[in-house]
Amino acid sequence: MKNTMQSDESTFRRIIKAISRYIPQVEKPKKKITLNEKFVWSGIALFAYLIMGQIPLYGVTNDPKFDFLAFARVIFAAQQGTLLELGIGPIVTAGLLMQLLKGSELIKLNFKNADDRSLFTSATKIVTIVVIVAEGSLYGTSVYGHLVARPEYIAIVVTQLVSASLIVMLLDELVQKGWGLGSGISLFIMAGVAQGILWSIFSPVPAQDGPVGVIPFTIDSIANGHFGDAFFRSGQLPSIFGLIVTALVLLILVYVQGIHIDIPIVSTKYRGFTAVYPIKLLYTSNIPVILSSALLANAVFMGQMLWANYNPQNDNAVFNYIAQYDPSNPRSPTGGLLYYVTSPNSLDTASQDPLRAVVYILFMTTIVTLFGKLWVELGGLSPKSAAKNLLDADVQVPGFRRSESSVEVLLAKYIPSVTIVGGIVIGLLASASNVLNVFGSGIGILLMVDILVNYYNLLIKEQVDVHMPKLAALLGRK
Repeated sequence: MKNTMQSDESTFRRIIKAISRYIPQVEKPKKKITLNEKFVWSGIALFAYLIMGQIPLYGVTNDPKFDFLAFARVIFAAQQGTLLELGIGPIVTAGLLMQLLKGSELIKLNFKNADDRSLFTSATKIVTIVVIVAEGSLYGTSVYGHLVARPEYIAIVVTQLVSASLIVMLLDELVQKGWGLGSGISLFIMAGVAQGILWSIFSPVPAQDGPVGVIPFTIDSIANGHFGDAFFRSGQLPSIFGLIVTALVLLILVYVQGIHIDIPIVSTKYRGFTAVYPIKLLYTSNIPVILSSALLANAVFMGQMLWANYNPQNDNAVFNYIAQYDPSNPRSPTGGLLYYVTSPNSLDTASQDPLRAVVYILFMTTIVTLFGKLWVELGGLSPKSAAKNLLDADVQVPGFRRSESSVEVLLAKYIPSVTIVGGIVIGLLASASNVLNVFGSGIGILLMVDILVNYYNLLIKEQVDVHMPKLAALLGRK
């Protein structure tokens, strides 16, 4: 049995290495890239991404009746009807899948070994390409198949979706390989959320009651003697109330990001080197919110499909329990189970049906907490995995034996509790923010703050590397 497993593992390695030879790669820089150069390359990648989001799909003559990715436009940094229809969705999907395989140890690799790390990166890239082809083909044929001028244009639409996603994958790789800062995925998500917030604040485009942006609308309201209209607006339009709530959510998130428990650690390789191992309140970061949103989105997607095929006039008593839609504007459910587990997306809508808002907040908070517990086990964040990682990094906790079991007992006092409390906090923040219609959406704000904090830490490391290279080398080896 053991020989069979080793043979399977060896076959897996050979297959990945053989396929990797034919996959386009972005080479790592041959010389050290300065911080200014990294800013330039990151800007080039971001500019290319934003331009792609403004290029419409060639051959599509009508707008889709449904936006099947509406739930995840922020998560996937996607733009409907453009080359970025899928955004970073395939990359995120493939990355989460590989992370689950790694965390559950279905893929057994030693990540201290450079060859194994390279193998995992190559396998992730192969899976990403497979997901890109599958999603591009499915989306191009099922969503845009009936919206093209001629049937032969379907292949052109699929080619555009697949090619654009491959370019996005290479742009992300360009940033990650050391040409830019951080990762392309984080950069694209942050830019998309920031773009949405700026649009809500400054957009002069007219809506039914005036300019879309809260500042132009406020100026217009003052000029017409109706300043009070700027505080609350109908139709999910930006308002002064929304701006205040957005600012408050941002402040709360920044504060919550800084809450952590510090466990002292010392290096076993470098005498006198001490530090702390922080266990953050948001220990699982935003992954549980992303997974919960994806689950909810798939439920909404299936509900839309079932309604369109079996209950388009809301006259089927059985399917009415699942979902009902307004046939004249079938973009969000108006009844059924899906109605109560989707966000009202505005305060006035929530005030008309408070029960829906309460059920949605409780539902989202519950599944975010459950996904948080699941991700700790499958994502390699459990007390056992964390203890192993600490010891592998040649550090130990003062006063505890240098053994996994000893450190695991200490970490088990904090990680399970922090996971549950953090899940409840982040679930409440995300769901309440969606109900109150914060600019950029609740999950968008969560992602943006998390990314900005990571970029802040990354810039500090870059500055340390520039001004104190010996310290940076020490930290890098730790």
